[in-house]
Amino acid sequence: MGKVVAVSLSEKKGEKKRNVEFVNILEDYGIEGDAHAGGWHRQISLLALESIKKMREKGLDVNPGDFAENITTEGIDFSKIEIGTRLKVGEVLLEITQKGKVCHERCAIYYQAGDCIMPKEGVFAKVLKGGKVYPGDSIEVIKNA
Repeated sequence: MGKVVAVSLSEKKGEKKRNVEFVNILEDYGIEGDAHAGGWHRQISLLALESIKKMREKGLDVNPGDFAENITTEGIDFSKIEIGTRLKVGEVLLEITQKGKVCHERCAIYYQAGDCIMPKEGVFAKVLKGGKVYPGDSIEVIKNA
């Protein structure tokens, strides 16, 4: 079982996200007030703190939200997560829809951090059941039925 380290949002795509006290996640939409929310397959983005720590070890001053992830986690190895896996995050239910992504151009995150791990180590999900998510909430990995 893992846990939520931080929750973040931004009003514009391609920017660092700001950490907030909690996020309100809407079913089949994403985080209320976040630029990436909508009726598509990448409603929520998740990145492990372990990935961020790798970038810190390279000398970069980076923190949760700097790679535009909505939920920063600890204790979940996303390299072992399969598409279709469900995550119970607090009261919210997510389904993994994509692992990594292709960045067609370098965004503000790349220029600020010197690299971006989100395309390689981040995962994306759609919202099956909404609710509020807070730092400290538990994350349970539920395998496909």
